[in-house]
Amino acid sequence: MINRRIHKKLITAAVITGCFFMFACENDVNEVRALGKRKPGVDEGRKIESYLSVGGHMRAKLIAPLMLSFQGDSARKAEFPKSLHVDFYNDSLVIESQLGAKYGRYLEGENKVFLKDSVVAFNIKGDTLFAKELYWDQSLGQFYTDKEVTISQRTPRQKLIGLKGIRCNQDLSNITLFDLKPGSFFIVPDSTSTAKDTSKTVIK
Repeated sequence: MINRRIHKKLITAAVITGCFFMFACENDVNEVRALGKRKPGVDEGRKIESYLSVGGHMRAKLIAPLMLSFQGDSARKAEFPKSLHVDFYNDSLVIESQLGAKYGRYLEGENKVFLKDSVVAFNIKGDTLFAKELYWDQSLGQFYTDKEVTISQRTPRQKLIGLKGIRCNQDLSNITLFDLKPGSFFIVPDSTSTAKDTSKTVIK
């Protein structure tokens, strides 16, 4: 019964807000007293847990120690100045990839999250992406950037550096790298290996 009530509350919040971020936070007495000192139009939340669902299925969970929500004449946005972490789920609610950064900014009107500073994403196959800046497009379920990015793949074993960025699915499949840096390398897999990889990497 408790789980049903929680689920009902989450659905209600999603309908009311019409956006990704449904969050829970904790505030002590000192934080409540400090509300009057904060800038108008800026709300602060701590210990954030946010959920993204598509077609009734949960697709991602975001956690962050601090969120600043800005409401003004321009588009609403939220900032995560003290890091954030995202788990991405498949249809069976199994985590298939994860994403982390020291800073994030969510723009509600664009349905995108901008990340910077030590951005790292990795999947269950052992592939890892490193970037200084990265966008997460929630509508398309993709990552992209026009900044330098490095991706290490396990099958086949290779390390690739895109000088002008990357575009790929949020599970790090269907990768397109732009302007491959000299010195990137491929390691041809053992011909006796039976491992299969259905993803693809395109160089442009």
